[in-house]
Amino acid sequence: MDLILDTADTYFLDRAWARALPALSTPHSNITATYSVLESAWTRDYIPRQLISLGVLSFVGFHMLYFTFATLSYMFVFNHEMMKHPRFKPNQVKLEIQDSLRALPGVVLLTLPWFQAEVMGYSKLYDHVDEYGWSYFIFSVVFFIAFTDLGVYWAHRTLHRPSLYKRLHKVHHRWLVPTPFSAYAIHPVDVCIQSLPYHIFIFVFPLHRWLYLGLFNFVSLWSILIHDGDMIAGHPLEKYINGPAHHTMHHLYFTVNYGQYFTWADRLGGSYRHPDGNPDSTVKIKKDL
Repeated sequence: MDLILDTADTYFLDRAWARALPALSTPHSNITATYSVLESAWTRDYIPRQLISLGVLSFVGFHMLYFTFATLSYMFVFNHEMMKHPRFKPNQVKLEIQDSLRALPGVVLLTLPWFQAEVMGYSKLYDHVDEYGWSYFIFSVVFFIAFTDLGVYWAHRTLHRPSLYKRLHKVHHRWLVPTPFSAYAIHPVDVCIQSLPYHIFIFVFPLHRWLYLGLFNFVSLWSILIHDGDMIAGHPLEKYINGPAHHTMHHLYFTVNYGQYFTWADRLGGSYRHPDGNPDSTVKIKKDL
């Protein structure tokens, strides 16, 4: 996030802060005071300024990612035949968007401390590939995906414990047949818990700064894509990739396919169910808990 903040400061936030809170400068005569239009009294390293800037950037960025990716997925990927499913709610897309808009401010607030710690230099993000070499750079991609995949699996499965499910995760499971717009229709604390592996990783393991930014955006895109309600089965990687069909089954049956990217954690945890293309053919759909 420090890359985004630095870029935003350079191109428009420095000017915005200078206009909002101009720096007080004293001329050589020391007789009168004037305000500089080029600098702000709140410098770039001033924590309150960083928090406000990060909050605004995150708020705008999350909304842009949500509406851009969800709209594209809904238009070009989502299987609209699933809207005929008996468990698809009336006006569901509108309700999903409304729930998401209510959740996103809370998501921003809960994510802000992680972004602030990153900006203050507490993470292990690095700038140059030669600091750890290309071998580690490539390995870190695989390691990040494996680490976060397992972490999200257990976080997600934990949220299905009755006490946490009723307080937090049930909000997201209102959508038994999800659309891409349901990806952020979720309790903010739920998002915070499931996103912990992505944030923890960079404070424990080195990761290239630009690579992390790319992976973070990929995670956002993937989270939307697996909510496209698709039950098409039979593709060659279906046994290994936790795709939309797997996640739709999770929404329908509650206790299967907790994984994020792959099926290996579900297989190890005994919660894997293979999609067969027909959500009602093999398992009786549970009532909303």
